Amino acid sequence: MVHKTPGVYVEEISKFPPSVAQVETAIPAFVGYTQKGSSEPTRISSMLEYETLFGYADEETAIAVTIVDGVATAKFDETGTPKKSEFKMYYAMQMFFANGGGPCYIVSVGNYTEIIAENEVIVEVSKDSLKSGLDKLVKEDEPTLLVFPDVVSLTPALGYDLYKDALLQCSDLQDRFVIMDTVKDTAASVKDLRDTVTGELKYGAAYYPHLETVLSYAFEDTAVTVTSYKKTTDDVLAEVTVKDADGNDITLANLKLSDLKAKHSGAYNQAKAAITGIRVVVAPSGAMAGVYARVDSDRGVHKAPANVGLNYVIAPTVKISHKEQEGLNVDPVAGKSINAIRTFTGKGTLVWGARTLDGNSNEWRYVPVRRFFNMVEESVKKASSRFVFEPNTANTWVRVQGMIENFLVQQWKAGALAGATPEQAFYVSIGLGETMSAQDILEGRMTVEIGMAAVRPAEFIVLRFSHKLQEA
Repeated sequence: MVHKTPGVYVEEISKFPPSVAQVETAIPAFVGYTQKGSSEPTRISSMLEYETLFGYADEETAIAVTIVDGVATAKFDETGTPKKSEFKMYYAMQMFFANGGGPCYIVSVGNYTEIIAENEVIVEVSKDSLKSGLDKLVKEDEPTLLVFPDVVSLTPALGYDLYKDALLQCSDLQDRFVIMDTVKDTAASVKDLRDTVTGELKYGAAYYPHLETVLSYAFEDTAVTVTSYKKTTDDVLAEVTVKDADGNDITLANLKLSDLKAKHSGAYNQAKAAITGIRVVVAPSGAMAGVYARVDSDRGVHKAPANVGLNYVIAPTVKISHKEQEGLNVDPVAGKSINAIRTFTGKGTLVWGARTLDGNSNEWRYVPVRRFFNMVEESVKKASSRFVFEPNTANTWVRVQGMIENFLVQQWKAGALAGATPEQAFYVSIGLGETMSAQDILEGRMTVEIGMAAVRPAEFIVLRFSHKLQEA
């Protein structure tokens, strides 16, 4: 400050370096189809808010019910039209919030139906539509996870191409991570994923198999058909007949559920109970996004999102053995790891893997290591922006170094960095002759080198036992 008038002036001198604020680490962006709502990325924080803005699940119309001797059986009729709904976003959101999810973004790429030539037409899941939703997230800074619940309705080739696009965005922005599903719930789909998905594999993790949940499918009484209602009389199985309002005998077969309610309330209740007993099967990405958020909140982003129970899950659709997981966890051919979800006696359903898709990499093998580096890189990047156009001199370097070191000391104290002392856990180098040459300074470059000893999960615990000779 230049003083031109006589008097007393007070000047405050800043002695402390600026601080680094840790960015959020588990803000998923869900890209998919909704009942209604805006196509622009929208931030929500609860299931109620999702239902208010984006609606509910697509109501199933392909359910058929049979009632034989008072026992109702409901199943999906996959042989014709209409068919089972392709839209899974609503159920994925239920699993997300049930497993610890919080704030997230929704990108609606379309509704379940649209009006074409004054007719309501059912929409089909499109890879191009999902890709357009992904592209809209480029301009959003807050999301750190990418989830595509409807990708399971695509062919494996199209679904895994979409994942390649998502990995490319993660590589470009360096602040987000993809949670992947196998498109189909089969071992062949696992192989397709390994054969097809390429690119920056360190920015994604895949989970297998799909999950049978406690959720029930949405349906409308006017769309569900009771195909038969039979009863055994004198060892003869025949359709049940009842009297209509005019006293005529009619059967209860091939009636919509809404019509059955008016004609036979008991049969209606049996049929409805059978339908609600069909459990929703979903891909695990929605639940895993919730697990990431819960673990980050409880322990920190450096803790592996594994050995954690899943809520709202009855069981995985495929039971994976110890031997089968060996081939998923360590792939000697493609080098791509798939994280298993397994059921253990007395423990329930657990996430039993914490590897990125780049499972053979010593640097980026583990999900928490990649996501911890994402967090530190983004946090330090945002904090360092205040030094753009500052004098490229030792005074500025000391302030930058102090700012980053203070932040990393906090991470070390939180258990995210390995080492008995901060010096063993990390280093921050900056200066002429260390990270910059005189030419760098002339060209306006200030280079900071940061090294961190990120903690890694204890994936294999080996207990060694041996006999000990008796001593006198």
